[in-house]
Amino acid sequence: MPKMKTRRGAAKRFKLTASGRIKRNKANHRHMLIRRSNKAKRKMRHGGLVDAADRKNVKRMLGV
Repeated sequence: MPKMKTRRGAAKRFKLTASGRIKRNKANHRHMLIRRSNKAKRKMRHGGLVDAADRKNVKRMLGV
């Protein structure tokens, strides 16, 4: 059985925590920010965690 390859796009977007959860960045923080409130932009600066429903698929993409 060959080794499982990591999807490189996923490796750049997700990081594993020590407890096994997966960190991600918030979306919609690249352009057209003039129409968003300061509160919304501030909340997008902080990352989030991948939801439990998606965790299995993301781990498969990361080769974990």
